Amino acid sequence: MAKQVRIKDIAIKAGVSAGTVDRVLHNRGEVKPETKELILKIAKELDYKPNVAARLLKAPAEYKIGVLLPKPVNDKSFWTNHPIGINQAIANSLPYNIKADFYEFSLEHHQDFLQRAEELMAAKPHGVILAPLYKDESQTFIKRLDELKIPYVFIDTNIDGVNPLTYIGEDAMKSGRIAASLVDAITPVDKDILIVNIAKSLVNTQHLNSRNQGFMAYFMESGLNKGLKINVDIPSDKNLEVKGKLDTVLSANTNIGAILVSGSRTYVVANYLENAGLDHVLVGYESIDENIKYLNSGTINFLVSQRPVEQAEKALQFLVDHLVNKNEIPNNHFQPVDIVNKEWFK
Repeated sequence: MAKQVRIKDIAIKAGVSAGTVDRVLHNRGEVKPETKELILKIAKELDYKPNVAARLLKAPAEYKIGVLLPKPVNDKSFWTNHPIGINQAIANSLPYNIKADFYEFSLEHHQDFLQRAEELMAAKPHGVILAPLYKDESQTFIKRLDELKIPYVFIDTNIDGVNPLTYIGEDAMKSGRIAASLVDAITPVDKDILIVNIAKSLVNTQHLNSRNQGFMAYFMESGLNKGLKINVDIPSDKNLEVKGKLDTVLSANTNIGAILVSGSRTYVVANYLENAGLDHVLVGYESIDENIKYLNSGTINFLVSQRPVEQAEKALQFLVDHLVNKNEIPNNHFQPVDIVNKEWFK
């Protein structure tokens, strides 16, 4: 069996103290750039591997991870998937003792995000995984995490101007371009396109904003469609509110031939179209059961779908790797999206 390379071995070859090597390998304290470069080069040449057993002796008895996610609207909605991925990662994280505490905030009340964040912080987590759907509230919470030097990972939604350990999820602007290209391919060039955003506050909902930017960038730069692009924001998915908004916009714009929904509640619009007896092209997001029902019936033409279980699993893996092994993590880990039609489920 090959001899385990020790910090002392690297120190001898580099001509520095073991303490200096330790600071470089664990990214602690100040070390001259040229010394750091030399130590990392020697560590690579010697194929240095961290001593997991020694780290476990120094590690906390339990790593507590706070997970801040939207509360699922039902037991089949998009946000039921992420805990599955996190729990899978925990099951595969032996010999480390990882405990994830889940805190769910309402999609209807933005201030609930900060209330749940307070509960999370009271548990004194070693790290945090969050979906920062609401930009303003998320920035308030993130400022506190930064002050306390608690590492955090974003999933599903990214925010500019802050410093997460990493972001794992779609490139929302590219995702928007993909959805727009699907609509463009199956809509007559002279028909108008309606873009529907179901959100309490679109301005403060980062991922929907980014997708909308992608929609419009595609049509301005590459789209064949020459019709109007009409936006309607619906603050709730309640049937009466959806019906009122869509009745108004569709009666005022009789040339609309396609509808593009920016979020996972595409089924709400599909339900409206079926009840109204309307036949429009409809493209939306996420392969959840309620959307698949309307995909199979032909009311939804395409879904652009993320991989939420993988997102959450990777988030916990990266966070644990950083906490335990002090490894640097790539800034962004963009995941591909799936384009799904009813043939996928046959």
